Amino acid sequence: MAKGFYTDTTACIGCKACQVACHQWNNIPAEDGGRRDLTGDSYDNTGRLSALDWRHVKFIEQFPDDRQQDGFLKGSRWLMMSDTCKHCVQAPCLEVCPTGAIIRTEFDSVFIQQDVCNGCRACVSACPFGVVDTGPDGKAHKCTLCYDRLQHGQEPACAQACPTDSIRFGDVDELMTYADQRVANLRAQGVDAYVYGKEDILGGLNSFYVLVDKPNVYGLPENPQMASANVAEGFAISTVAAAAVAVTGIAAFRKHRMDEIAAAESPAPTPEPPANESSDA
Repeated sequence: MAKGFYTDTTACIGCKACQVACHQWNNIPAEDGGRRDLTGDSYDNTGRLSALDWRHVKFIEQFPDDRQQDGFLKGSRWLMMSDTCKHCVQAPCLEVCPTGAIIRTEFDSVFIQQDVCNGCRACVSACPFGVVDTGPDGKAHKCTLCYDRLQHGQEPACAQACPTDSIRFGDVDELMTYADQRVANLRAQGVDAYVYGKEDILGGLNSFYVLVDKPNVYGLPENPQMASANVAEGFAISTVAAAAVAVTGIAAFRKHRMDEIAAAESPAPTPEPPANESSDA
């Protein structure tokens, strides 16, 4: 049975308990020893997911000039989302890994074996969510879904630490039922909510979200694709380019040969007679 996260962004209060719990359990050091310049982007000072931040709480401030508030999540609002690896059913990072370092576990999570990773960064460029990153050790890192905790029947540290149950852990099918119910309740209140991460996105995301605005507002792609989706187009372009080079080469070779033949068939120039030399009388 696939395990994963259901994140209700409308219940997130931006406390960052999930980030702290992730760092503590996985013994992840603070970047640059904890010395960090403030970004000025609301209360977001980590900026993005990275090799040292496997959880990242996003703060999206949406305040009209008149600061009008029309009800729950209407008008002025502050959207927050705890982001992490999506543990995709069709994982682009797993598809491109050349060493087999990235595997799918018995919990259907996507896991990077550090002792097998060679730091090639193929997974970094393949991930459409910007999740995978290389650390100071030169290897790829991301959320493990607390694989060590799952093996002992415990839920991931971030879900356990979340005070509002914005992050829920469990069987993906059951969590999706909860998410659909939450969307129905929000829509009944006039909030345009939806689930991001159903089967139309990379076969489904084992870490999915309830959102109330477009994906790009949360920094998520509208239509993420597998890296292999570009193979056919890339092959076609390469074939056309190779054909163009071949035709150009043949044309240049033919012109060179024609010039050689023309030069061989043209009559040799008639030598000029020597000029009469004058002699002294």
